Amino acid sequence: MDKISAACAMEWSIQLDKALRSNNPARAVEAILLTGSRLEQWIQEPEATKSVCSIFGLVPGEDRLFANTILLRLAEAFQSGDKNIKLSVVRIFLKNIRYNRSKKNRKQKRRAFPGGRVHNRGELLRRVKVVFDTGDIESRSMALVLFGCWADFAKDSADIRYLVLSSMVSSHSLEVKASIFAAGCFCELADDFASVVLEMQTNMLASVETVPDVRLAGASVFTRMICSHSVSSKAYKTGVKLVLDSSEENFISAMLVSLSKLVSKSTGLISEQVDLLLSCLSRENTLKLRITALRCLHLIFVKEGCCFLANMHVIKTLFSILDESELPSVMQCGAVQILHKILLYTHPNLLSFEMLEFAQSLVILENASQSPIMSKSLAALRVLTDVSTKLWARTDSESFPACSLPQPSHVISIIMAHLSSLLKPFPDPCQTNSRIFQEVKSLLSLILQLVGEHPDLGVMVLDEISSFIEYFTILNESFVTFRQSGSSEILDFEGEKCKFFRSKILFNIHRFVANCLQNLNEAGAITIDVFDKLKRLVEHLHHGKVFDCCIHTIYSLLLHSPLVGNIDIFCIEHPFKQELATIEHASKMLSEKDNWHAYKAGIYAACQGAWITATFIFAQLITRVQSDSCFFWFKALVQFSHSEAKIQLSVLAKQKSTLVGSLEMNELLAFLQDNLEVGKDAAGNNSEPNYRDVLLGACHNLCSSIETLERVVISRKAFCFQRWFFAVRAKILGAAGEILEVVDAAKEENFSSISEVQNSALANLKHLQKLTQLSFQLKRLAMELDLMSSSFIVMDSKSLKVIATLALNSSVLAFTAGFPLFFPNLLAYKNSRTCDHEDSQQNHTSSTLLQDLLGRLLHIDPDISMDLCLLLDKGGHVKKCFHQQSRNHILKSGNEVRDILKIIRNAVSTMVQLQSETNRMENEAKIFHVTKNGLELLLESIKKWLQIPFQIPKFFFKTRPSIGSELFVFDTDTRNQNQISVLAGFHLSLTLCLQLRNASPEFSLQLTKLYCLLHCRVSFQIQSHSERNHEQMEWDCQPWESEDMVEMNEKLFDYVTERARKSSYGKCFKANDQTANGFVCFEPNGKGQGFSNCVLDVSHFPVGSYRIKWYSCCIDNQGSYWSLVPLNSGPVFIVQQPHMN
Repeated sequence: MDKISAACAMEWSIQLDKALRSNNPARAVEAILLTGSRLEQWIQEPEATKSVCSIFGLVPGEDRLFANTILLRLAEAFQSGDKNIKLSVVRIFLKNIRYNRSKKNRKQKRRAFPGGRVHNRGELLRRVKVVFDTGDIESRSMALVLFGCWADFAKDSADIRYLVLSSMVSSHSLEVKASIFAAGCFCELADDFASVVLEMQTNMLASVETVPDVRLAGASVFTRMICSHSVSSKAYKTGVKLVLDSSEENFISAMLVSLSKLVSKSTGLISEQVDLLLSCLSRENTLKLRITALRCLHLIFVKEGCCFLANMHVIKTLFSILDESELPSVMQCGAVQILHKILLYTHPNLLSFEMLEFAQSLVILENASQSPIMSKSLAALRVLTDVSTKLWARTDSESFPACSLPQPSHVISIIMAHLSSLLKPFPDPCQTNSRIFQEVKSLLSLILQLVGEHPDLGVMVLDEISSFIEYFTILNESFVTFRQSGSSEILDFEGEKCKFFRSKILFNIHRFVANCLQNLNEAGAITIDVFDKLKRLVEHLHHGKVFDCCIHTIYSLLLHSPLVGNIDIFCIEHPFKQELATIEHASKMLSEKDNWHAYKAGIYAACQGAWITATFIFAQLITRVQSDSCFFWFKALVQFSHSEAKIQLSVLAKQKSTLVGSLEMNELLAFLQDNLEVGKDAAGNNSEPNYRDVLLGACHNLCSSIETLERVVISRKAFCFQRWFFAVRAKILGAAGEILEVVDAAKEENFSSISEVQNSALANLKHLQKLTQLSFQLKRLAMELDLMSSSFIVMDSKSLKVIATLALNSSVLAFTAGFPLFFPNLLAYKNSRTCDHEDSQQNHTSSTLLQDLLGRLLHIDPDISMDLCLLLDKGGHVKKCFHQQSRNHILKSGNEVRDILKIIRNAVSTMVQLQSETNRMENEAKIFHVTKNGLELLLESIKKWLQIPFQIPKFFFKTRPSIGSELFVFDTDTRNQNQISVLAGFHLSLTLCLQLRNASPEFSLQLTKLYCLLHCRVSFQIQSHSERNHEQMEWDCQPWESEDMVEMNEKLFDYVTERARKSSYGKCFKANDQTANGFVCFEPNGKGQGFSNCVLDVSHFPVGSYRIKWYSCCIDNQGSYWSLVPLNSGPVFIVQQPHMN
C-alpha cells in the first residue's frame, strides 16, 4: 500500500530541514523544488480522517502540524536564503497558481498550498514582509509575487493590500510589474480591491510617463477583472477606451489579448470584442496588429468555443483573409481554423450566402487546399471534408441549398490528387522526411471520415487507392532502375532508406483500407463490387517487385478478413487457395530472417482468423527465440493457433484435398500435414470429422496453453488477460463438446416409436436437463466475456468489438441449447429450474436466457428481438434491457455477426414452429417430438457456429501488466494491529484502502469514484492461520477461477448504477444468515488511492476464520464504468468466542 502524503510529511520536513541547514546552496534549491512537487501531490489528496490516520500510525492533526512546519521552513528559507533560494521558493508557488489557472482545472475550486491545513498564516506573511521591508528591489519583487501566489489569504490583510497598492507607484519598473501581478491575483478574489486597482491602472496606462514595460504588464491586469460582472464590464469599457486612444502598437496588441481573455469568461461582452477585432483586421492596420487580432478571434471561437456568437461579417472577413495570398501562412492557417469551427457549429440560417457567393468561397477553400504549405492545405481540406459531410444534413434551409455544398466524391478526388502530388516533386522517394508520413496519415483520415458518412463511396475510394498503389509501384520501380548504375555502397545505404519509406507508406495505406472495410461493414455496404476493388488493390500491390514480403503478407490477409470472406464464390469453393498464397509470402519473409515483421504478420493473421497462416509463422518463430519467457509465449501461441486451425479444417473436410493436392507449396503442406493432421482418415475416406473430439481436443490444447503461460517466470500476475481469454474459450469449447456428447447419446438410443419413448421418458428428461445446465453455463460465459471487456481499461475498440461478438455467439448457443425451457409443459421444465449458485435468488428459466440475448440483439437486429418475444411464457414479460454490454461498447450490425444472426433466426423460427406443433400433443409425444427436433436444431446450429471464423482480439498481444486494484483492510479497532477479529454475535467494522495499480497518472486523475463489494459466506471458512499465510503468499491473478465472480460483479454494477438501490441494496447488505455483503464507495486521490469504512453483518457467523472476497470498479470523468481486476487476495478475519466473566 502506498503511503499518503500526510504519512510522509514528517520525513519530508526532516529532509527539507537537513538540506536547508547544509552548506551546499545547490542542495537547498534542489530540496525546495522537490518539496514543491510533493506539496502539489498533497493538495490533490483529501484530508486524512481519524481512521485513515490510524492505518499509518498518525495522530489526528499531525498532518496539519507538519504541513505548517514545511511551509514555515519554506518561508524561513525565503527570508534568510540567497537569491537562488528565494527564487526557488517563488517558483514552486508560481507553478501552483499556473496549474490552478489552466483550462483543465478552471472549473475546480482553487486550492493554494496552505489551504485548510495551516492556521498560522500570519507567520508566513510576516516572514515574507520582512524580506519586502529589508531587501533590495529584486527581493521586494519576489516578495510581491509570493503575496500574489498566496492571495487566498493575503487579500484579507490590510497591510499586504497597502504594500501591493503602494508598490504600483514605485519608481522601479521591476517592483511595479511584480505588484501588478500580485494585484491581478487579488482582483480575482476581491471585488472592492479590483475597483481600486482598475482606477489606478487607468490613470497609469493613460499617463505618457509610464514606461513601455510597465504599460504591457498593466495590460495583463484586465484579464483578472473577473470577480463580478459589474467589474468585468467596467474593466472592458475602460480597456476599449485605452485601445482607441493609444497609437502604440505593442500596447494595443497586449490589450487586445487581455480583453479577449476577459470577454471569454463573460459572454455578454463577446460581440463588442469581436467587432473591435474585426476593425483591427482591416488592411489599413499593420501586419502585426492583424495577426494579433486574428489570434484573439481564434481564442474566442476555437479555444473557448463561442461560435454561436459569430455573424456573417466574421465569415466574410475570414474568407477575404484566406484570399490574400501575400499574407503569411500562419495568418491564413488561423483564418481556416476559425472558419472550420464556425461553419460546423453555427445555425444554417446564419449562412445566408447567395449560391454564387458561397461557390466562390468554396473555390477559395479549394485553392487553399492545394497550397504547398502543409498546415494550410490540411486545414482547408478538413473544412471541405466537414462541410461536405456534417453540413449536408442541414440542407433543409432554403438559404443553404444542397447544390451549393461540395460533393463528397469531389472532395475525395481533391484529397487523392494531393496524396499523389506528395511524391511527384521527389524523383527519389528516399529524399523525404517524417512530414510526408504525417501528411499522408492526415489525408487518409479525411477520406476515412468521408467514407464513414457516405458508405456508398467505398467502391470509389478503394478504386482510387488501388490506382495510387499502382502509381506508387511504378514510381519506386523506376527509381530502382534509375539507381542501378550507382555504386554498391551508395545503393546499400539508399536502399535501406527507400525500403523504410515504402514500408511506412504502405503500412499506413493498409491500416486505412482495414479501417475503411470496417466502416463499410458497419454500414452494411460491403458488396461484391467492394470485394472486386479490394482484390484488384491487392493484385496491384503483388505486382510490385520492390515491396517487402511483410507488405505482401499483410495485404494478402486483407482478402482473408471475415468481413469479405463469404462474398467471393471462388473463396468459398477453394477456401485454402488464398491462405496458401499468404503462407508463401510469409515463408519468404521468414527466410529473410525478418523475425519482427513476421511476428507482426502472425498477430495480424490471428486477428483476421487465418489460423493456418498464424500457426505456420508462430511455429517457425519458436525455433528462433533465445529467452525462456519468449519461448513459452510462442509455445502457448502455437498450441492455441494449432487448436483453432484444427477446428477450421474440421468444418472444411470436403476441401482438404485442395490443400493436400497443391503441388506448388509442397514443403509447406508437409508442415501442415504433420502439425494439423490434414489427411485422410484410417479408412482412406474424407468422412465428416467427429466434432466432439475436435472440440474437446482444442479445449485440452487451450488448457495446455494456460499451463505454458504460467511457466513464464516474470510475475504470478503476468498474462492475466491472455490466461483469462484462454480459460473462457476453453470453457465454451468444452461446453459445446459436452452438448455434442448429449446429442450423440440421444442418437444412440434411436427410438423408433412413441411407445418406446414412453418407456424411456426418464432418459429423455435426463438429456434435456443436461442441456439446460450447459445452456446456463454458456450464458454465464457470455456474461464473463462482458466482464472481460469492462475489466481491461486500455482495450482498443476493435478488440472490444471482437469480444462482444464472441459473447453474442456464446449467448446464441446458450439460447439454442436451452430449447427445452421454451416448452413449459415438459416435465423437464420443472426439474430444470435449478440454481447452481447458493446466493442466486433467480430461477433458471427461459426468460433469463431471453433477457441476456435480447440485451445483445436490441441494437443489432430489432426484428429478431421482436420474434424472440414470441417465445415468452404465457403472461410473461421481459424486463427492461439494461445489459452489461451497453456499459462501454455496443455491437453494430455487420458481416461479423451475419452468420450468427442466421443461426438465431433459424433457431427462433424452429422453436416457434415446434411450440405450435406440440400444443395439442400428449406429454410423452411432446417429449419425443421436442427432443428429436431440438437435438437436430442444436447439432445444426453448432456445425454452423463452428464455420464462423474465430478471431482473437488484438489486445491479446498486449503483454504489459493490466490496470487493476489492490485492497488493504484494517480493523477499525486500533487495538487489533496484527489481525482482524470480532466477537461472535457482533458486526465487523473495517477500514479499507483501495489502490489502483499499473495505471498512468493521467488515468488516475480522470477517476471520480471507486467502488468495492465485500462478500463473505459461512462456507468461506478456512482451517488454520498457516493456511491463510500460504494462500496470501501463493495468490495468483486468476479471476476466472472464482465461482461467483460474474454474479458479484453484476451486483456491484447494479449498486453503482443505482438499479439495486430501489431493491433494498445498501452500503451494508445481508442476504441471509449465511452471507454478508458490504458496498463501499471511495473518493480517489491523484494516485488512484481511496479510503473508506465498512461494517459487515457477520453476527450469525460461527466461531472460526473466514476469508472475504472482494470486487471493485471505478467511474471516470466521462461516466464510463470499468471493472478492476483484483491483484491481491481478500483479507481474513476471525470470529472469536466472547470472554466469559
